[in-house]
Amino acid sequence: MPAEAGDTTPDAQLQRWTVAAGAPASAERGRVFFTSKHGGEWSCSSCHNAPPTTEGKHASTNKPIAPMAPAFNAKAFTDEAKVDKWFRRNCKDVVSRECSAAEKADVLAYLIAQKR
Repeated sequence: MPAEAGDTTPDAQLQRWTVAAGAPASAERGRVFFTSKHGGEWSCSSCHNAPPTTEGKHASTNKPIAPMAPAFNAKAFTDEAKVDKWFRRNCKDVVSRECSAAEKADVLAYLIAQKR
């Protein structure tokens, strides 16, 4: 798929969070985080599927959600303000707090690892 215009890229976002975390990202840690419930009723995969390569559906509203994996959605992680907004909201739903830079880096490493 051709890349969509945006102010960032998935790789730039991964670099930003990896630097902020001070440690390399792990796709395996990201997979575990993405697919696990963290004391609540939802995991990331509750709405975004596992693997996140197909259209998901919001667990409460049934609103369709584009695939999260960048290889399956050219717009994924290309707008820094939207990325920050949705991580903030979704982390609060899933882990009842904002995600750390390391958690964001790990999840994004997992999402980038999904290939066609």
